[in-house]
Amino acid sequence: MKLTILGGGGFRVPLVYGALLTDHAEGRVTQVVLHDLDAGRLSAVTRVLAEQAADVPDAPEVTATTDLDEALRGADFVFSAIRVGGLEGRANDERVALAEGVLGQETVGAGGIAYGLRTVPVAEDIARRVARLAPDAWVINFTNPAGLVTEAMSRHLGDRVIGICDSPVGLGRRIARVLGGNPKEAWIDYVGLNHLGWVRGLKIAGRDELPRLLADPDLLGSFEEGKLFGVDWLQSLGAIPNEYLHYYYFNREAVRSYQQVEKTRGAFLRDQQATFYEGMRDPGARALTAWESTRAEREATYMAENRETAGAGEREADDLSGGYEKVALALMRAIARDERTTLILNVRNAGTLSALDGEAVIEVPCLVDANGAHPVTVDPLPDHATGLVCAVKAVEREVLAAAESGSRASAVKAFALHPLVDSVNVARRLVEGYTGVHPGLAYLK
Repeated sequence: MKLTILGGGGFRVPLVYGALLTDHAEGRVTQVVLHDLDAGRLSAVTRVLAEQAADVPDAPEVTATTDLDEALRGADFVFSAIRVGGLEGRANDERVALAEGVLGQETVGAGGIAYGLRTVPVAEDIARRVARLAPDAWVINFTNPAGLVTEAMSRHLGDRVIGICDSPVGLGRRIARVLGGNPKEAWIDYVGLNHLGWVRGLKIAGRDELPRLLADPDLLGSFEEGKLFGVDWLQSLGAIPNEYLHYYYFNREAVRSYQQVEKTRGAFLRDQQATFYEGMRDPGARALTAWESTRAEREATYMAENRETAGAGEREADDLSGGYEKVALALMRAIARDERTTLILNVRNAGTLSALDGEAVIEVPCLVDANGAHPVTVDPLPDHATGLVCAVKAVEREVLAAAESGSRASAVKAFALHPLVDSVNVARRLVEGYTGVHPGLAYLK
């Protein structure tokens, strides 16, 4: 089975390959093709993968190419993990937004809109090429903003594109663990959009244990989300939000914290990864050791500003192990081998949430089999959550409209409608700022 990874020179690709190395069953991936526009990054990552596979006799063969069409032909699965504009683009997203006093995070608020505006046209081109060159392939989208990009690609690929994220998995794992249950056996009632969802129930052995957690202040305050949001707020909500909702519920504090840091997250990762890739120019460098060291620092500093604002302390050791690569492998196995499973995924709504139309991509539990991912029927969200979901989905639709038409007015509207951008004038200045630093937004007229 052939797996093509777009963004194959990306820093997190070894996580995916490491997961593949654990799969020795019939029908596993035997060929991995890495595609990237940067040959130097491809070379560095290929070296890391070679060291990972050194003692694995049936390791998937790895090849690398800068030719997109060549990479796609004959693929059974395509992982889309691209970053349009690179980490320099992410750093610029943060800088322009913070100068206007609004959030520049890569998936939330102004930064997420800017990232989406330059990513959607590229993602749609990829989707069209997949439809032409690998019509039977399944596309698994890692590219952020994951829900928005998955919806853009679904307009060309239908249900053959599925978005994944490790945030809901990590949240469910933490809740199950603190309740004394096995995360692998827990049913997580999670509903929303990507980076905008809530756990409303968690069943262990058929019993919903979330009320027990919400009623116990000591238990509720003992894990990351309890520390991040505060016990009183979680009890008021009657649910456990995805960690990214901290940017909404504590927006002023988050913006202030980001404005005070020496380096934004994007700038930190840009410099950190530049050091790693530069080091890989040395043919004698130990590639896997350098990658593991860089990754450990990356994971330990994840959402550090939010945790500092909330006084949440350091991340737990169990939360430093990633997870999205395991979701991707489970998804591939379920489709390729009909190993039926339940996963929280980004898929088309198809009537699951009545407040949104059928084409809207949402993030919910799905039953996965050889025919793809099928969203599970869920109860409606409460009014406050429905309002937020509908508002953010309206913003995503304006981003899609701007990408399709090249309309600068639609881009301004996307920024202005976002709950975290509080002024039409700010929205106009954001569009001016972003088009000034991103050549990829030259299409906006």
